[in-house]
Amino acid sequence: MIQSMTGYGKSVLQLPAKKITIELKSLNSKNLDLNARMPSMYRAKELDVRKLIAKHLVRGKIDFSLYVEITGEDSSSKINKTVVKDYIDQLKDVVNGDPTELLKMAVRLPDAITTERDEIDENEWSAIQAEINNAIDRIKTYRKDEGKTLKKDFENRIATLRDLLNQVIKMDPDRIDGVRTRLEKGIADIKEKVDENRFEQELVYYIEKFDITEEKVRLDNHLDYFTSSLNSSDSNGKKLGFISQEIGREINTIGSKSNYAPMQKLVVQMKDELEKIKEQMLNAL
Repeated sequence: MIQSMTGYGKSVLQLPAKKITIELKSLNSKNLDLNARMPSMYRAKELDVRKLIAKHLVRGKIDFSLYVEITGEDSSSKINKTVVKDYIDQLKDVVNGDPTELLKMAVRLPDAITTERDEIDENEWSAIQAEINNAIDRIKTYRKDEGKTLKKDFENRIATLRDLLNQVIKMDPDRIDGVRTRLEKGIADIKEKVDENRFEQELVYYIEKFDITEEKVRLDNHLDYFTSSLNSSDSNGKKLGFISQEIGREINTIGSKSNYAPMQKLVVQMKDELEKIKEQMLNAL
């Protein structure tokens, strides 16, 4: 099943003293481009998080964010009482102020507040990791839902290409007859008497030169291959992109060989449909 690279997943974990919010956002990219934002106390786990996300999301421009909101009394910031008292005593020697004002001044001075670096609690991290997995599951579901829309669009455009190809196949005999008629008229216009055998040889040469039988067969096979790949169990946008390139080559060759205005109009329509497929392909995983 084809998937989109666009997606969003969010999960929230409420602990006794903190609220942890995990967000994953994904956009299209040729490769995996992962940006992780998380508090410094969890940085030791960043590599594990990156490996986990890479394993499940594979490709895309991905933003991972882990936010921590303190909701209880737990805090890593502590007042350095000894330093603050010393600051207040020194300030009293300078100015005879209100104790509250002196305290406000003291806590703003260097080293009045210390921040202790907390060690990661493994039980807490296990709970966080479970929520990261939940966020990954949600973004994967989002990608699959977007992929259904992509798949329907691809199917409609491939069906249009096949219809246009059938029109090309149907008008091809008329095109060949037109080539023969133009050659015969050209000979008649110059009023030259030609050897009939030589004329037939030249006619065969030009018909072979403009023959598109192989291109029609290959294009039909490429359309079948695109459809079967689209319905495979995995999502491989790169593979579909390569098939699209092959489809484009056959369409271009038909256009260059056709030398027939009605067929060239169909080729233009085919190119337009293929271009729209390629635009959507940029977002396919």
